[in-house]
Amino acid sequence: MSRQKIAAGNWKMHTTVTEGKEMISSLAKNDLPSDVTVIIAPPFTHLYPCLEVADSGIQLSAQNCSDKLSGAFTGEVSAAALADMGIKYVILGHSERREYFNESNELLKNKVDTVFGQGLTPIFCCGEPLEIRKSEQQVAYVRQQLMDSLWHLSSDQMAKIIIAYEPIWAIGTGETASPEQAQEMHQSIRSLIAEKFGEETSQIIPILYGGSVKGSNAKDIFGQRDVDGGLVGGASLKVDEFVTIIRSF
Repeated sequence: MSRQKIAAGNWKMHTTVTEGKEMISSLAKNDLPSDVTVIIAPPFTHLYPCLEVADSGIQLSAQNCSDKLSGAFTGEVSAAALADMGIKYVILGHSERREYFNESNELLKNKVDTVFGQGLTPIFCCGEPLEIRKSEQQVAYVRQQLMDSLWHLSSDQMAKIIIAYEPIWAIGTGETASPEQAQEMHQSIRSLIAEKFGEETSQIIPILYGGSVKGSNAKDIFGQRDVDGGLVGGASLKVDEFVTIIRSF
């Protein structure tokens, strides 16, 4: 079964609005492969300005949203507002949100429901830190993340989600993850989904790799059987390198 190929760039808290618009415009001028879904997640302040300059080959994603649709929640961003703006995707559960903002599996469950309720597609992040990897408990750790936040969904809902696996232990730690290690965890995640939702659903869901994807390693990583693309950080801020990644399938 052919799954969606995705190259998603997470800009995190980088670039000004002006820089972001220039980067989107520059990216849109390239001849990008039509069979790859290109998604950019700029800071919230950039979303509407970037929508104005993005062409049909570039989709935009929010980096997060509130689990509440409206109310007295100063500084939060509503999924309803994102949907009204024309945004299609929302990243949920990124390792930085879990670590720095103490986002729990239960909170992320609520966010997933809120995002689906507004017709948006969650890009749900999961992954293990170094101590879990060293104790060889990574599959059980990720299973718990998935169980707590996604296992309540219907099969139809689950089939619409995008998973992003982040090997937190290999990001900025000096440790490196091989393409084979990426495949091993992606296969495990797909097997976990199959156990709960069935083989057919598990084969539909794109699973992205979020472990320091670069132009130099994207081809080897994307060549793995269960890796359907990448959630790219720093390399997505360099247009030429991100284009190389997009063309690496």
